[in-house]
Order: sequence, then C-alpha cells, then structure tokens
Amino acid sequence: MIDSYAGSDDAAVATAGARAGADVVRGMYGRELRRIDKGAGDFATAADVEAERAILGVLRGARPEDAILGEEGGRRGAADAERQWLVDPLCGTLNYAVGTMLVAVNVALRDGAAAVADPFSGEVFFTDGETAWLRRDGADDVRLTPTPATRLVDVNLDPPFPSAPGFRAVDLLAHPGFVARFRPRVVSTTLALAWVAAGKRAAYVTDGGDLSGSVHFAAGIALCRAAGCVVTGIDGAPLGKAGRGLAAAADEETHALLLSMLRGRG
Repeated sequence: MIDSYAGSDDAAVATAGARAGADVVRGMYGRELRRIDKGAGDFATAADVEAERAILGVLRGARPEDAILGEEGGRRGAADAERQWLVDPLCGTLNYAVGTMLVAVNVALRDGAAAVADPFSGEVFFTDGETAWLRRDGADDVRLTPTPATRLVDVNLDPPFPSAPGFRAVDLLAHPGFVARFRPRVVSTTLALAWVAAGKRAAYVTDGGDLSGSVHFAAGIALCRAAGCVVTGIDGAPLGKAGRGLAAAADEETHALLLSMLRGRG
C-alpha cells in the first residue's frame, strides 16, 4: 500500500518508489512500444511514462507536501516546496527499446536519500544520505563498498558533448595510460554509477554541465558519495552550477589517475 510509507524514512520511500517503477519496466519489457519523440534523437516509451506514474503514486502518498521533478512529466507540486524529488523512471530507454536489459530506475530526494533499482537483477541500491546499501529479495542488506579491483571504467559516449573539443571521452579511451591501467565499458545507463558505489566498476566518466540536480544522475551521485567514492567534475572541480560533467571513482588513486589523463598529463 502506498500509504504504508507515509511514516517511513526517506530512504524507504525512495526505495519503494524505485521498486514500483522497476516493476512496471520489467512487466512491460519485450512489448512493441510506441516511441514518443522528444527531439534531438531522444525519445520515451509507454514504459517510461507508466513507470513514472507508479513512482509518483508512491511519492505523493508518502510525501504529499514535496515537489517532484520527473523526466517525463516535468515539475509537479508547489513551487515553494522545501523538498524536491528527482525521478528518472527509465534510464537507458534506447537499451530497453531494443531489448537490452541494461537500465536503471532512479529516485532521489535532492540533497538527501536516493535509490537506484535494476529491474532485471532485482537489485536496489539505496542511501539515506549517510550510508549506502544493496538490497536483494530474500537476503540481508549489504553495505556498498567501492573498490577499483575490477579496473573497469564506464564511459558515457552518448551525445551531447558540450566540452568538445577540449574534452572527448573517446580521447580518454585512446590514452596510453588508460589502456595500460583500465578496461573500458559502455553501459549507456546511469546504472553504472550505482556499480561504482558497489565495487562493480572502478569509475564512471561523462561529459555534461552541472549534473548534481539532474534526474538522470542525482540518485547515482548520492549513492557514490554515501559509499565513500570520490566524486567531482571532469575538471576536478566540485559538482555545482559551474560544474563540467562527472568523474566518480572508487578511490583517490583511481580518480587522480583519470583526471591526469583527462588533462593530458598522464
């Protein structure tokens, strides 16, 4: 019941919302879904819309005074609300539309709790803003522990590329230091950020502007920070209005190595 979360903490609400969205995404997988054109090559599907509706149902029932910013429906709630939820109901829509099970459902309270659900593994990564955990059905919650041991670095190669030609992700992949130390992966969903927090990836790198308040990235950033990852822009500056992209790494050494390569000094 949605109302059962009304007295719960924000992490429980975020987790319930992400799970509700994941149930929809999983249930609609494999259907032939009409694409809703959003311009510039971007699109949504009925699964995006229905998953967002399910998430909003949880958030409205549990936190009726809060505002919500959804990827598909835009802003809802009072303009002067003190708190705002950021919702990306299906991150990896193109993956999903072509039958690839690499997607994420992202729910985050701005500067607070957050959850990222993987609809197909059943994993839910969540944080109360202080610590980060992994939940699987039938198992005890496990504390997220980042590690660079996999040496896998996920790089976002999807446009736009606002920092080009000064920064191009493909140049990082061709860097001799990168080839010697890391192995690239391109998941094309922010599920990869949750994997950095969980130790499944050593780092994640993407171009962009200020991503701290993005419906796509807020939940993953919150997880990484709570897990103890090093999170900055691609120029090493703190995330914020003047920020450029995102470099999230499992530890200081990995982060420093990647930034040196991004700056051309590695």
